[in-house]
Amino acid sequence: MRSEGDSMAKISQGGPIAIDRRAMLRQSAIGFGSLAASVLLSQSQGLGQTAPERFALEGFIPKAKRILFLFMKGGPSQVDTFDYKPMLERDHGKELPFDKPRVQFAPTSTLLRSPWKFSQYGQSGTWVSQLFPEVARHVDSLCMIHSLHGTNAAHGGALLKLHTGSDAFVRPSLGAWVQYGLGTENQDLPGFVTICPTLAHGGVNNWGSAFLPARFQGVPVGNASTPSDQAKIRFIEPAVPRDRTLQRWQLDWIQQRNQEHLAAQGQDAALEGRIAAMELAFRMQGEMPEAQDLASESLATQQLYGLDDPVTANFGRQCLLARRLLERGVRFVQVSHSDAFVQWDQHGDLKKGHEKNAREVDRPIAGLLDDLKQRGLLEETLVLWSGEFGRTPTAQGTDGRDHNPEGFTVWMAGGGVKPGFHYGATDEYGFYAVENKVHLHDLHATLLGLLGIDHTKLTYRYAGRDFRLTDVHGRVVREIFA
Repeated sequence: MRSEGDSMAKISQGGPIAIDRRAMLRQSAIGFGSLAASVLLSQSQGLGQTAPERFALEGFIPKAKRILFLFMKGGPSQVDTFDYKPMLERDHGKELPFDKPRVQFAPTSTLLRSPWKFSQYGQSGTWVSQLFPEVARHVDSLCMIHSLHGTNAAHGGALLKLHTGSDAFVRPSLGAWVQYGLGTENQDLPGFVTICPTLAHGGVNNWGSAFLPARFQGVPVGNASTPSDQAKIRFIEPAVPRDRTLQRWQLDWIQQRNQEHLAAQGQDAALEGRIAAMELAFRMQGEMPEAQDLASESLATQQLYGLDDPVTANFGRQCLLARRLLERGVRFVQVSHSDAFVQWDQHGDLKKGHEKNAREVDRPIAGLLDDLKQRGLLEETLVLWSGEFGRTPTAQGTDGRDHNPEGFTVWMAGGGVKPGFHYGATDEYGFYAVENKVHLHDLHATLLGLLGIDHTKLTYRYAGRDFRLTDVHGRVVREIFA
């Protein structure tokens, strides 16, 4: 084997450079880990709190630094939760007095009143049904959009539209676009984490990066089929425990080979993604277990999220983990309330299904909002609550509601939105968005805008054209900006 002295002698004599690999690593201080780390640093879009100038929304100083997306899979009914319709109660059992959509998921019959009573809460006088008594305490912090509408009445297409802006093509997800636009705040954790996501109806495409560099895709913690107390990031721990110094050395050696190949082959997005992913994975091994250690939280905090109740514990753990990730600098966190298939999809047995679902999420969501406020995080965290669509005010069977993308309610909190504010409206029965309509493209443009990103500037060139989350559409709903 060539010695270090022989290698250095050849260099001094002007011969070919042939440094022994082990010697090179020793002579490189911390090895190629520093090189991989520099790749991560260079690939972040600035590491600051605001968007780079080329993406910035002119004339606007954002309050929001990150997004927390509370996704209610299956489609909660707007007329049974946050969109009170007295006419629906009055005309129960009658025919809808106007045409139903030309394209429907399934046939429905006459108008169906809500099984739940509505009451007004807070100084804003917001109407909320009996399903959400805990969230109702926070209505003066919520910004309601009652006129959201989409284009797809099927779960798969609607989920993809909500998460990626397209129901027909594979496109980067909202979280990937946000991380691309703002970069990361913590090099030891992913910039985008999705907790217990559904594997159905678009699956990984709902948190993927598509043609954006792979480093921007979401990192899943478990999935919807896994109880949250068992949800882990795959391969976060080595199969065989090993000394961390040795593991660092092994990674440096692999990264050296990757860098040599990259230098020889030229630009290779897939390989660059692997280099960044391997370095991040190593760093996450030291950071993520601590972030997921909910036992370190006080008993009072655990009870605030409902961890003391088997009904609320599963979703409560997700919400508490989300808060811990947000305060550690994760840019986009999604929490999904879903079982292995769908959750809020009550085509029948509406009362039983929606009551079960609401009991599981009401207390944890309220506790999360309380906690974010107490810690001073809500002001710079934009919280979004939404399903992929709403439900029809007309009955499917005798006690169910069909899918309805024509008009439904979502709410936001924190992050620079007007508190206790209502925007838009559906018709008198809650079927169609009719006043100040907000399309899903508008919602995406608005979310980016609240982060200080101009959706028309946040583009990525791929296959000869510039792509963006909102495609050629989207209007920023500045009326909800505080």
